[in-house]
Amino acid sequence: MAMEITQYLLAAQSADAGLRTQAESSLRQFQEQNVPAYLLSLSVELANNEKPIESRRLAGIVLKNSLDAKDAVTKEHLAQQWMTVDIAFKSQIKERLLLTLGSSVREARHTSAQVIAKVASIDIPRKEWPELIGYLLNNMTKGDSSGDLKQSTLETLGYICEEISHSDLGQDEVNSVLTAVVQGMNLAENSPEVRLAATKALYNALEFAETNFQNEMERNYIMKMVCETALSKEVEIRQAAFECLASIASTYYDVLEAYMQALFELTSNAVKGDVEPVALQAIEFWSSICDEEIELQEYDTDDVGESGYPHSRFIEKSLSYLVPMLLETLLKQEEDVDQDDGIWNISMAGGTCLRLVARTVGDAVLPLVMPFVEDNIGKPDWRCQEAATLAFGSILEGPSIEKLSVLVHSGLDFLLRLMKDGNNHVKDTTAWTIGRIFEYLHSPADGFSVISSDNLPKVVEVLLECIKDAPNVAVKVCWAIYKLAEGYEDAGRHSSLFTPYIHRIIEGLLFAASRTDVDDSRLRSAAYESLNEVVRCSNVKETSHIIRELLPVILQKLSQTLELQIDKEKQADLQASLCGVLQVIIQKVSSADDLETRSIILSQADPIMLLFLNVFACRSSTVHEEAMLAIGALAHATGLEFAKYLPEFYKYLEMGLQNYQEYQVCSITVGVVGDIVRALNDKVLPYCDGIMQLLLANLSSDTIDRSVKPPIFSVFSDIALSIEENFEKYVPYVVPMMQRAAEVCAGMDSNDLDLQEYGNQLKCSIFEAYSGILQGFKSSKSEVMLPYASHLWQFIELVLREQNRDVQLTKALAAVMGDLADVLGTNTKALFGDLKACADFLGECLGSDDDDLKKTATWTQDRIKSILVS
Repeated sequence: MAMEITQYLLAAQSADAGLRTQAESSLRQFQEQNVPAYLLSLSVELANNEKPIESRRLAGIVLKNSLDAKDAVTKEHLAQQWMTVDIAFKSQIKERLLLTLGSSVREARHTSAQVIAKVASIDIPRKEWPELIGYLLNNMTKGDSSGDLKQSTLETLGYICEEISHSDLGQDEVNSVLTAVVQGMNLAENSPEVRLAATKALYNALEFAETNFQNEMERNYIMKMVCETALSKEVEIRQAAFECLASIASTYYDVLEAYMQALFELTSNAVKGDVEPVALQAIEFWSSICDEEIELQEYDTDDVGESGYPHSRFIEKSLSYLVPMLLETLLKQEEDVDQDDGIWNISMAGGTCLRLVARTVGDAVLPLVMPFVEDNIGKPDWRCQEAATLAFGSILEGPSIEKLSVLVHSGLDFLLRLMKDGNNHVKDTTAWTIGRIFEYLHSPADGFSVISSDNLPKVVEVLLECIKDAPNVAVKVCWAIYKLAEGYEDAGRHSSLFTPYIHRIIEGLLFAASRTDVDDSRLRSAAYESLNEVVRCSNVKETSHIIRELLPVILQKLSQTLELQIDKEKQADLQASLCGVLQVIIQKVSSADDLETRSIILSQADPIMLLFLNVFACRSSTVHEEAMLAIGALAHATGLEFAKYLPEFYKYLEMGLQNYQEYQVCSITVGVVGDIVRALNDKVLPYCDGIMQLLLANLSSDTIDRSVKPPIFSVFSDIALSIEENFEKYVPYVVPMMQRAAEVCAGMDSNDLDLQEYGNQLKCSIFEAYSGILQGFKSSKSEVMLPYASHLWQFIELVLREQNRDVQLTKALAAVMGDLADVLGTNTKALFGDLKACADFLGECLGSDDDDLKKTATWTQDRIKSILVS
């Protein structure tokens, strides 16, 4: 097979489907029969200069994909597979990869650099390739190294730094890598290809350079080289250098003071006179500075943030020069670009940076921006009008409401008139700006709004007229309507101001969603999202008749999608949007106090459920997610009546719980199980064995995404509360799972922020499960949980000692302590008797600003006192 691998790799790229399939099957068979030989053959193919470039390219790609994957579970499996390969095979593979770095074929060198980094990501943390860094550094220093070898070596070092943690290398190794990289940037000694590779490698290595940046001499040298490189004659090298500067702004903000004057001149010249790719990165430098200062301000005490970093106020100090520079970029629009195409250009980057500047300095931005707005807004040139509108929209988050309200009150009429301008760009940006006004200056619930009974009629009239405009404008109008409606959420009597316009707005949004003059899915989804928000934020007492009329319209549209002869992807998107609307309608109506309003759903539940069941025939994860969520809402709305749908729906519930590949569907289905059991109580019993079996299988699975597991523990709580003593037969299976999960929590790396967040979710769900199970047994079989009380208490003690609990976990912890005392009573006296940490914890909860937490802690304190004094 090794001799034949070339022909199989070539055949796997054939235009002939039959040849391709046969070749792929042969390669797969080779892999399954002998993984080490398979990997070695691929590395031999990649390294062999006599082989066709096509087979070498694919060999490298397949080898890389045999070591790494995006999916975390698959990635871990591949890493384990590599670790089991015999060391003799590994050595040969590594040797050929390193040899390939000197290949005359650029593509082979590039692929080999990537594969070496993937191997390094597995081996270096385990100290299993200690000679790699030294070998690569030797490539940079030995006299006979070609430019090609240096270039590919630097590329490899960059990829390795991207793959591993800075703690995986010793400081001596870090110093040597940085020296090699920075020397590789030297103009006098190296070719443009080497310098570009070195500059990109530095970008990836910056996180490793913390110690070096704290040393003034080393920092000066690195900054000098980056700034010199930013003046290179090659565009790609300048762009890469400015990318480094933007990253340095984020990573080493605290040591930038001495360089800021030079950096301002460098970035300013690039923004004003360089080509767009370089100018964009120069703007990104200032956006990064803003991000750092915004974060510092959130924790600011005097001039030092919580992190201990100084708040140097670079934006404030540079304001009078920085803002005019950014305003200039707003006038560099591209005339023929659809603004919704996701194209990132200099005017968009300038507007985004201006937005961050406004957040950073607040009111101080107004005197610098408003003259530009006033000078340009009335000019006949569309570029001036659009730039002025973009500038105004960009500064609406940051300055005080008092200052902005005055400006908006005087300018809103003009903006509404501008919506009828002849230029598409002007209308697009104006609609966005109006939406931003609603987002930041329209909140009746908080006691302020620029929208009143006087100007609302005109606002609605203009929006409904412009929703018929070009698709990109209509999308922004939909967003503006969304923000207008959102402002009336929980607005009490103020929401009545909006009610008279809701019928027309819904008609306008349905029109936008059904437009046939354009094939634009963005507009359809934007229209339906806005429709959802209008329904969700409306006053249900005043709008129930409108919702009653809307429901059959949406049901009919959903029914029609089942017959439409359209592209499957478009059909799925449309069905998902309509299921989303139905979910919001169901939730809104079922929240009403009066039975007459709730009857809107109860009377239509059968046809609604029938449609959802038909929608499941469409094999799309997006549709399944939305349909599942809507069914969860329907279960809540119909209560015990939902039982009649379970015989037909159960198979889809099973499918959702077994959908490991599309884990979001699985996770949502777990949530729907909770909705259903809460609605049905013990009527769900005939289905419990099957549901519990699937949930336990999911917890035992190594292939399912970890994010699904916390919701499963939480749903155990719902099931236990619903079926009470009938949960007893599941306890021997469920509680050991919870105990093992608690042990996993105890062994988690507390320094890993992602793992910390997941750990909080998992702990919270375990406590919720214990609480539900305990309370489920309270009235009849509380003794069932006695054998598990000691282990639960050990877990409680573990979490009590933690510093990084979020509010949800703290509530769940307080609640489970109370449930333990409440259900098991004096049997737990020994657990609570001597624990000072318990009293301290409850005191901390009672001092919280969170009312729910205080209420839970008070109840828990009472429960514990009652057993201690008995």
